[in-house]
Amino acid sequence: MSLFKARDWWSTILGEKEEFDQGCLCLANVDNSGNGQDKIIVGSFMGYLRIFSPHPTKTGDGAQAEDLLLEVDLRDPVLQVEVGKFVSGTEMLHLAVLHSRKLCVYSVSGTLGNVEHGNQYQMKLIYEHNLQRTACNMTYGSFGGVKGRDLICIQSIDGMLMVFEQESYAFGRFLPGFLLPGPLAYSSRTDSFITVSSCRQVESYKYQVLAFATDADKRQETEQQKLGSGKRLVVDWTLNIGEQALDICIVSFNQSASSVFVLGERNFFCLKDNGQIRFMKKLDWSPSCFLPYCSVSEGTINTLIGNHNNMLHIYQDVTLKWATQLPHIPVAVRVGCLNDLKGVIVTLSDDGHLQCSYLGTDPSLFQAPNVESRELNYDELDVEMKELQKIIKDVNKSQGVWPITEREDDLNVSVVVSPNFDSVSQATDVEVGTDLVPSVTVKVTLQNRVVLQKVKLSVCVQPPLELTCDQFTFEFMTPDLTRTVSFSVYLKRSYTPSELEGNAVVSYSRPTDRNPDGIPRVMQCKFRLPLKLICLPGQPSKTASHKITIDTNKSPVSLLSLFPGFASQSDDDQVNVMGFHFLGGSRVTLLASKTSQRYRIQSEQFEDLWLITSELILRLQEYFEKQGVKDFACSFSGSMPLQEYFELIDHHFELRINGEKLEELLSERAVQFRAIQRRLLTRFKDKTPAPLQHLDTLLDGTYKQVIALADAVEENQGSLFQSFTRLKSATHLVILLIGLWQKLSADQIAILEAAFLPLQEDTQELGWEETVDAAISHLLKTCLSKSSKEQALNLNSQLNIPKDTSQLKKHITLLCDRLAKGGRLCLSTDAAAPQTMVMPGGCTTIPESDLEERSVEQDSTELFTNHRHLTAETSRPG
Repeated sequence: MSLFKARDWWSTILGEKEEFDQGCLCLANVDNSGNGQDKIIVGSFMGYLRIFSPHPTKTGDGAQAEDLLLEVDLRDPVLQVEVGKFVSGTEMLHLAVLHSRKLCVYSVSGTLGNVEHGNQYQMKLIYEHNLQRTACNMTYGSFGGVKGRDLICIQSIDGMLMVFEQESYAFGRFLPGFLLPGPLAYSSRTDSFITVSSCRQVESYKYQVLAFATDADKRQETEQQKLGSGKRLVVDWTLNIGEQALDICIVSFNQSASSVFVLGERNFFCLKDNGQIRFMKKLDWSPSCFLPYCSVSEGTINTLIGNHNNMLHIYQDVTLKWATQLPHIPVAVRVGCLNDLKGVIVTLSDDGHLQCSYLGTDPSLFQAPNVESRELNYDELDVEMKELQKIIKDVNKSQGVWPITEREDDLNVSVVVSPNFDSVSQATDVEVGTDLVPSVTVKVTLQNRVVLQKVKLSVCVQPPLELTCDQFTFEFMTPDLTRTVSFSVYLKRSYTPSELEGNAVVSYSRPTDRNPDGIPRVMQCKFRLPLKLICLPGQPSKTASHKITIDTNKSPVSLLSLFPGFASQSDDDQVNVMGFHFLGGSRVTLLASKTSQRYRIQSEQFEDLWLITSELILRLQEYFEKQGVKDFACSFSGSMPLQEYFELIDHHFELRINGEKLEELLSERAVQFRAIQRRLLTRFKDKTPAPLQHLDTLLDGTYKQVIALADAVEENQGSLFQSFTRLKSATHLVILLIGLWQKLSADQIAILEAAFLPLQEDTQELGWEETVDAAISHLLKTCLSKSSKEQALNLNSQLNIPKDTSQLKKHITLLCDRLAKGGRLCLSTDAAAPQTMVMPGGCTTIPESDLEERSVEQDSTELFTNHRHLTAETSRPG
């Protein structure tokens, strides 16, 4: 934000709803008056041409009627206006106006008036050229070194440069490799045209090369006729600037050297005549126009650059010398001499705001009043400071940093899952083997307390579960409105999801007095889908490959009361056995012991045990809560099933390695396919026919290989996604068993989940194996370390795909061993003591000095060695 504003000398608004661009403004002595004063020539896309000569009586005056010398409706859009020596036989200045299909050259003259109306001006057409192609822009100069006259070069939309030697058309040339037109300028010192192509590079073409190159009118001739029609158009030099250019300007303030200035979208370049960079400046804003206007000191050039923040910056080479505020966004800027005032800055906006201004500041007339001096009572200040500190401390303890209750009162979100299936299933495009896949309806209700903006509801569930609609938008323009949306959830593919929990996230903006656009906020509400959505009653199985046993401290509960919708037998002797048949095809059997307080879950697939185990524990907790029992607890005393877990890890890692190999092979075949295509294209373009030498057969075979490899990559990606879902289910089960085995608290289980489940999606760039290995290694280094020597080990900061899974499996085994020997994932420390605090996710504080680091190691070593103290503090069942 600039402290200075441009001082308004004269301004006006041009027409109504007219549009202007950078070529629509020009300053010159167009009427060839004897005083040499510049006139402001403005053309619009509506076809109006206006000429102004401002004469304000005082600074800041608006336009008077006599300031407008001439206004003409040319009936065609004005793309660009220039003033130069465009008429043969005279060196007087004339006005060139470029339309889309026409170039007109006018003479502007004025006659002295004898009455109070003032002088009269008129514009006379000298000659015009009708263009065969649609024009884009133009430049002029003494092409070829001619003296006393200016030639005009017009660039068309399709890349043709048309040169006019005043009243006659000279020639036209097509630019090579043209796609879209860019800015065009002429350098008189090197006699060349400079433009910026669609390849984002500055290109220079010599005028002599253009003149002797192949004529554009013969471009459609045959190849044989082209050989003798002229030379090929060759670029003189190029420079890649890496962005599109807004404008080009070539200046030479002394006879020794000239500079090529290029204004890009984010950078400002100054080049030498041969295309070498003199300097460049990276801009922190989006520029709109520029003008190199003078050289104050030897070897430097001053440049005006306008931007889209209503600012005008003045640079001396790359040094910012001044910044001034404008009332509009300039699209064109010029500097001239108006009414004997030199250095007037003329700016034009795209909506017709024309302003003449100068740089400067107004003196400030404000004078600060004297403050009554009085002696300070430091005792009273100390008492007041203590009271304020006490208030701040109480507020932080009671509310925290954010007023959470107020944020929750802005919007209430509730989710209701229907207990029954939809009468007509909403499942579409399912890949499940069963005939009918059920769906269940979920209703989300939003009720606002205040006015809210940009309310958006996003719902997500774990794959392969699918939603009929997952995005909703709302408008809460008045308080106390209620909106309800419904959608259905169903199983789309033939494998089991890792979780039945869904999440509804609402993002919105709450407008305030200071921020009318609103403060962005987010709320979420979780919901649980029924087990029967993915599972049906099945026949119990007496044998299974994988079994786990959950111990409880209460008498066994009838499975009919826990799973009322899954009983296939109603006899009393079968209430302790229940079968579950997943829609994906796998089966799980649940057995409740008649004599002991145990439950056994068994299945042929290890990962399928997770959902039934978690559902059993959850329903047991709900059952005993309804009975008023508060000391119910579950435990696991068997051996940890790490071998089964490692087999799933190896299968997932094998699919990742296979995917990398397939992608590398596909890349090789694609390179081979393109090489064969180039060979064939060369053969087809050859004038003398030659045998293909089985290149067509090789191309067909390579094409079939590319298609087969692409199908294999796609199939492997599907298998990898399915394997990752199964791995997540097994990981949830292992975390649950570790928590029951060591009676971990909720915070400790959260640390395990953050370490074992860091990714929602698995990719080749960042996979599950290397991420989990780094997280577990960090836990082993910090809170589960045996000594300070282990804490001093440096871990690799880069996450790369490992060669195998042996190190990961070793670290997981070591983690379970450390937990079995009394290690804990969080420590109970005194808040007043400067000890290492283990945060969720395994983050530790960074020591500020060597002395603090040594004290941290000593304290953490003492804490880890006392395992009995840790067990007594944290092993109580949660």
